[in-house]
Amino acid sequence: MVLVTDFRTLDLPVGDRFTSWHDMTASALIPNVIRSDHDADFRASARVLELGGVRVSALTYPSLETRRPASMVRRSDSDSLQLMITLRGSHRILQSGLDATSGPGEVLLYDTSRPWHGWATADRDTVEGVMVQFPRALLPLPADKVQRLVGEPMPGQDGMGALLSAYLTQLTDGADAYTAADGARLAGVTIDLMTAFLARHLEAADRMPPHTRSNVQMLEIRAFIHRNLRDPELAPGMIAAAHNLSVRSLHRLFHDQGVTVAGWIRARRLERCRRDLADPLLQTRPVRAVAARWGFTDPAHFSRAFRAAYGHSPQAYRRLHQ
Repeated sequence: MVLVTDFRTLDLPVGDRFTSWHDMTASALIPNVIRSDHDADFRASARVLELGGVRVSALTYPSLETRRPASMVRRSDSDSLQLMITLRGSHRILQSGLDATSGPGEVLLYDTSRPWHGWATADRDTVEGVMVQFPRALLPLPADKVQRLVGEPMPGQDGMGALLSAYLTQLTDGADAYTAADGARLAGVTIDLMTAFLARHLEAADRMPPHTRSNVQMLEIRAFIHRNLRDPELAPGMIAAAHNLSVRSLHRLFHDQGVTVAGWIRARRLERCRRDLADPLLQTRPVRAVAARWGFTDPAHFSRAFRAAYGHSPQAYRRLHQ
């Protein structure tokens, strides 16, 4: 299932905000001791997604200090790891003799079974990050190798890091649209992407299970398609070459998911066109220009495809939604 919890200290009396944040993080994330110079009027927010054992949290808060002492670890050891992607400000952690700092776009891995001392430093009054907390047993990589990454800043601006960051941000932004049946699937995708990201840093990609490699490859391909939807030359050959695949292998990947490459591209392009046609700020843009913007070079073909997908011509759809 997908359980979504939205928490904003601004919804509470000023005097209750810091204590409520402390209590929320202890119950929804992991117990720790928090101190902040902003405790008199603590302005923070969290969106926590519970995906059946995997928790994904979008967090915003001012500068603060955290401690998870050994006594607290003994009382509440969930044998979990936390992966934090810093989006704004910085995070610093002292754990197991290591002193690590991550800035925007960087990734830190924490071990909840070991004591830590951490600091979050705001940029223009705010720290932002996306955190995943998950049982270490779910990660299909050698535990001793993963432990080497704890407390080591990892770049997340490119490649698998960028894909992971974009996925987690979209996951939390779109949380209201998920159904109970999506929970296990989203948990699996989240673990697969983290596994691929960490494996790259361990040079252990060959240790990933075949299904994880396949799922991650598909996510990379879809991200590539999204980035290139406007290119009218986007086609199976171009996509396969960018991912060191044969065209036949590419078609097989999509076939295994019940779609075709061309059909998936067309559906994504039509969805972007639909959004533009419903946007009042774009009401003066000709329909043919909207179609061309998203890679449709034949206006007649676009109109037929749009009507088949949405039951109206592009012009009629625009009139109905503006």
